[in-house]
Amino acid sequence: MAYEGYSDYFEEKLIISVATTGGFHGKEANPNLPEQPEEIVEDVAACREAGTSIVHLHARDEDGNPTKAVERFQELRDRLQERVPDMIVNLTTGGPQSRAERLAPVIETDPAPDLATIDVGPISTGQTGIAMNPREQNEEYARQMADRGIKPELEVFNQGHFTEVENLAEKNLVDAPYWCTLILGMQASTPPHPRNLLNYVDNLPDESHWQCLAIGKHQLSLTTMAILLGGHVRVGMEDNVYYRKGELAESNAQLVRRAARIADELEREVASPSETRDILDL
Repeated sequence: MAYEGYSDYFEEKLIISVATTGGFHGKEANPNLPEQPEEIVEDVAACREAGTSIVHLHARDEDGNPTKAVERFQELRDRLQERVPDMIVNLTTGGPQSRAERLAPVIETDPAPDLATIDVGPISTGQTGIAMNPREQNEEYARQMADRGIKPELEVFNQGHFTEVENLAEKNLVDAPYWCTLILGMQASTPPHPRNLLNYVDNLPDESHWQCLAIGKHQLSLTTMAILLGGHVRVGMEDNVYYRKGELAESNAQLVRRAARIADELEREVASPSETRDILDL
């Protein structure tokens, strides 16, 4: 269980993921948040130039509502393949839809995504909702991803979820190095405090790579801490629509540029898509 990532601090380059859109708020929260495929792809291209190597994708319908329609994800895949062909694509399986609907874009789009998320345990959603994400579902998702050569991104919302990560590893349903997203500040997830990020890191399984996902005003401080710890970062308007207090982000690329600039000051080089593929064994 020992974490040795800091020993590689100056050697391992920093992976920057961007979550451009999300499945909750939209342009009512920030008019610069991209919703339609052409908006998303142009934004991703700017993020690629700024230093992103992984894009985490949600799809919206023509009215801006979250959708699991395979054709909308396929349009994003096709446009991305043409515009930024080296970008590493990560599709979400989150959402309130049925188990099959959540997985459909991952197993039906062509080409297959490089990565896809597994929310490895229960999470609260809004006033009355809860996504159960039971062990049986985690295992099913992992098997189907393995059949398509997709690496799971294991989304950890609290430390109890590491039990489910270890279950997948012990059953050889996920391959090392494991790619874990440590989430702070979401409803009923781990509170966004530096001590809690350290506790997360102390409980990572062996052979793990990890990125920090922090919500709202905590995105900047905790992702900076992740850089210092030898981890990786996720930024973007899915998680935070502000650049600073009272100032909406102009674009996802603006948030990526800041992360890359901080990494440069802290003497962590930013990984290219090909270098990220090597780190994660994609």
